[in-house]
Amino acid sequence: MEPTNSLNAAQKLHLLTSCQHVDKLLGEIESILIASESKSPFPKYKPDLSRAQAGVVGNYIARTRAQMLRALESQSVEPPEAKFGSLHSIRVTLAFAGIALDECSAKNMRGYGELPETLAPEINGLVDELKGVISGLDAYLAQGLGQDLEARLEKLQCEGSDLGLVKSLERIIQTHGLVEFRSAISHIVDRLECARFEIAFFGRVSSGKSSLLNRIVQREVLPVGVTPVTAVTTRVVFGPAERASVWFADHGPDYFDLSRLAEFATEQHNPANGRQVTRILVELPCARLQDGMVYVDTPGLGSLATAGSAETIAYLPRCDLGVVLVDAGSTLTEEDLSTIRALYDAGIPALVLLSKADLLSPVDRERARSYAAEHIVSELGLALPVDPVSAKADHLELLEEWLRMRILPFNSRHAELSRESLQRKIGALRAGVDAALRAKLYRTGPVRDDRVAALEMDLRQLAGRFSEVRSATLEIAGEIRASRDFAVRYAAAAIVAESAIGNRSASAIAASAIERFAAEKARPIAVMLNELAHDSASLLARVASELVSGIAPDTNEFANLLMEMPRLEIGFNLAIRPGWFASRLGASWARRRVESKLRAQIEDRVTAAISSHGKQLESWLRHTVAAMQNRFDSYADVYRAELDRLANHHGVSAEEASQIQNDIEKITRA
Repeated sequence: MEPTNSLNAAQKLHLLTSCQHVDKLLGEIESILIASESKSPFPKYKPDLSRAQAGVVGNYIARTRAQMLRALESQSVEPPEAKFGSLHSIRVTLAFAGIALDECSAKNMRGYGELPETLAPEINGLVDELKGVISGLDAYLAQGLGQDLEARLEKLQCEGSDLGLVKSLERIIQTHGLVEFRSAISHIVDRLECARFEIAFFGRVSSGKSSLLNRIVQREVLPVGVTPVTAVTTRVVFGPAERASVWFADHGPDYFDLSRLAEFATEQHNPANGRQVTRILVELPCARLQDGMVYVDTPGLGSLATAGSAETIAYLPRCDLGVVLVDAGSTLTEEDLSTIRALYDAGIPALVLLSKADLLSPVDRERARSYAAEHIVSELGLALPVDPVSAKADHLELLEEWLRMRILPFNSRHAELSRESLQRKIGALRAGVDAALRAKLYRTGPVRDDRVAALEMDLRQLAGRFSEVRSATLEIAGEIRASRDFAVRYAAAAIVAESAIGNRSASAIAASAIERFAAEKARPIAVMLNELAHDSASLLARVASELVSGIAPDTNEFANLLMEMPRLEIGFNLAIRPGWFASRLGASWARRRVESKLRAQIEDRVTAAISSHGKQLESWLRHTVAAMQNRFDSYADVYRAELDRLANHHGVSAEEASQIQNDIEKITRA
């Protein structure tokens, strides 16, 4: 029984919900104040309050809220804690903004009426341009507390001048609002902070990732089990003492003993990552980690996967080497193939492991290995190494051999390339920031609106061409996959035509003809990509020449991305005498007869080769067009930001000019 001199439960709830409603209305008033002062191009409210009046309104809102809390406390009513993280809510809202922009693509615009074909690139470019800005903000937020670059830089222990220069660049970017460089500086800090070789292990639930990693680091540190275990991506690095560092959405890091790792990393103790863990770092004094190795355990994929599988997919493009585990007791699944394809599309080397190989005899182990390798070639057109391994003590020689043959060569080569790449990135960032500062300092007035608009339109239209080229080239690759009948017919005609005048065998003629057929079918792809590469480099160079930044891509920077276009290679051993047919039946009859013979002898082989080549082309196209577009955007985003500043620039104050000049001198001397 509640005391008669207090509110009952229903009355307390009514008081609480009423106060919550009042607080919501006060929040709406705050939103009105903010909206009236915003620079939104779609204003809803007039700014008819002075700054002083708005301050008074804010003070009354604060006083009302404070009074409500005291009133609730007097009645023993406890306000509920916040249910949603602002970081998560903002990212969800950004996802909806991206969906809304997708609905404005040229394809979807046609649902509202006929759209001129000449306008499609501009519309697609406009959508890509806006989505790029939103993606940049989302990527910034996705780092969790990692966006505190200044704090992260202070903790770094680096020798040489690189760290000092990066610190100066970070401060300048922050001070002068050069948000177009945030992604570049963040990536550089990531590399400085973790100048290591990051090897990530992917696989379906219960594929044995955690058990295998425990064997690699020679310590039972990662939780293992037969049900979905890993819920949060966990990095294992070298450290002087054993320790687990855990970052959360709203704070961190907190440090824990390794015995508590399961509380944060496992689905059992942290279901659906309800504790909002954003990062886990395990430090071990392990000799195998001293050379800069980082091993990453990711949440499992597949139909039994936890909510962490989304984090796995998001993390995938950031590793240096991807290792895909396939249970030796099962077969390759679509999830396995999709993971391999995603790694390849992101330009990341991939290795495939048959885990739990101790369950198979040596003969069956080799059969499983060969099957997996051949299946990957037939489905993806990729020739990847497949190695059997086991976490069992009596089969550790398999794991040791894999580490020696596959991992050590990657790490030694990566260390040198990583240092060179980091120095190039820092140099390019310094040049870009220097140019942006000079643009702010030396422009005395806004650039003509028509010139800015023309440059922006050129960038937008070319950006829109990437999606068109991607669709058109993928369509051609799909046609190649379905062209086996034409390939056989082409080979038959070549055999009949050449056998009468040449000395090559029918097998050599057929193989050469089918390879030539595939190359001719793929020629439009090469033409479209080369045109796009040329136009991208030319436009960026032209825009750069009109801006103070002046940072343009190298002459062959885009063309170099096209040098690895896949080619079909095939061979046969045919039992055909085309000259005999031609001499007795005539060329037309001979072609039909040879074609019939070819279909009987090699049709299946041609079908597999053509299909595999088409799939390989598709994977290569997705990766290459994405790489070209990312390269284009890395320059275009800087140009767009400068164009925006130039169009709205009316000079800087003497104090601002002095600060900019000092910053230019600082990064020039560094």
